[in-house]
Amino acid sequence: MIGGEADRAGPLPPPERSGSGPANSGTRRRRRLLHAAAGLPVPLAVLAIWQAVVAAEIYSPAQLPPPYDVLLALRELLARGELWHHVAISSQRVVIGFLVGSGAGLALGGLVGLSPLLRVLLGPTVQALRAIPSLAWVPLLLLWLGIGETPKVVLVAIGAFFPVYTTVASALAHVDPHFVEVGRAYGRSGVRLLGTVLLPAATPPVLAGLRLALAQSWLFLVAAELIASSMGLGFLLIDSQNTGRTDVILLAILLLALLGKLSDTLLAVAERRLLANRT
Repeated sequence: MIGGEADRAGPLPPPERSGSGPANSGTRRRRRLLHAAAGLPVPLAVLAIWQAVVAAEIYSPAQLPPPYDVLLALRELLARGELWHHVAISSQRVVIGFLVGSGAGLALGGLVGLSPLLRVLLGPTVQALRAIPSLAWVPLLLLWLGIGETPKVVLVAIGAFFPVYTTVASALAHVDPHFVEVGRAYGRSGVRLLGTVLLPAATPPVLAGLRLALAQSWLFLVAAELIASSMGLGFLLIDSQNTGRTDVILLAILLLALLGKLSDTLLAVAERRLLANRT
């Protein structure tokens, strides 16, 4: 009787998936806002300490201008129409260098992860090259590539390459062997095994490596813009040092920090969505 009534009533609706629905979405959004707000006290405290140090006259205004002077420098550069050009040029160099370097790191790290022989042959050399400081590459890049955009992008790409290579090669070397066996049982090998089994299994560390590579790209940017630049935030730093504009130096440093944080946040959002789609 009960079964017949259930049949007449039609199939039961599927249960709601945990974590779905507008209520849960709103909760996640509030958590993210609270998490972002929790990071504000430290920058505000640094700003207050900065103002207190200026007020105590521990340093002269030429050594450490007050925050208000930095705001005035920002307004001055905006009024002259220079600031956005500096920001755009630097951002373009970072994006292109990051894409080239991380792509190369992903490719070589994947090959090394697939082949124990390549890991033995290439691993020590790549790790030794990784220890070379960014400024040490500048003279060679100038000699080999001239003073155009190419050496700047290449230097940023070098900075992005090593974190991706290291994390990919290490992550692939630690993938569960059972995944590899299953992939080979289904006829996967070489690049197909890498694309369909190994990289998906190593997605979280690979994404972490990409975020490290993006941060490294911004670090290498200033060294890259030492190469005969006339635009960019690195050039703005050096030019301000030569003209004694400490307020502009501090402004350029703050802009580099903000751009680095913004780009990392965007990559973190993409990482969350990608990992959410996998589950």
